[in-house]
Amino acid sequence: MEQTTSRAEPTDPPAAFGPGNAPPERIETDGLVLRRWEPEDLQARYDAVVESYEHLHHWMDWLREPPTLEGQRAWGELQAGSWPSDGSCNYGIFDAIDGTVLGVIGVHDRLGPGALEIGYWCHVAHTGKGVITRAARELTRILLGLDDIERVEIHCDEANTRSAAVPRRLGYRLDRIEDDGINAPGDTGRGMVWIKERDERQHH
Repeated sequence: MEQTTSRAEPTDPPAAFGPGNAPPERIETDGLVLRRWEPEDLQARYDAVVESYEHLHHWMDWLREPPTLEGQRAWGELQAGSWPSDGSCNYGIFDAIDGTVLGVIGVHDRLGPGALEIGYWCHVAHTGKGVITRAARELTRILLGLDDIERVEIHCDEANTRSAAVPRRLGYRLDRIEDDGINAPGDTGRGMVWIKERDERQHH
């Protein structure tokens, strides 16, 4: 599946984002619009999660049970409070022509100074079209251009081959495979850590 997810909740204050050092709230690239969620996106986001539930919950620790509209509303309200929100910048991925929700991509500040993590998932009806690859390519480029950011990571379970294909396509290197626990039904408990460093960005 083309998605990754949090392995643990952040326990420390954000360490890489700083004043004026976060990615933009709207990004346009290669037929896609990545933008911060707005309150009016609630129904479309909820529908996308519901429609993709069977596709997603094998890999997503936050989606062990079917989603609720109220749960999505509460999450959206949290996102509306600040940018970043709770150490993350979460984007909807939209079709640039008709505004269809194609997926979600987020930047998470939980790795310590100098590093950020990208996580993502794709709507089940739009997998296999390069949506996540295009979004992650542009977001990686932007993040490695931020002050003091030296590397970007993508984490996924060893069994999640479609998710792992994204960093592989984008020139990330597989840094290690580590035991990180079983957090979702499809997990093996062996997590892949893919890394792209600032000095590698011009080569891919």
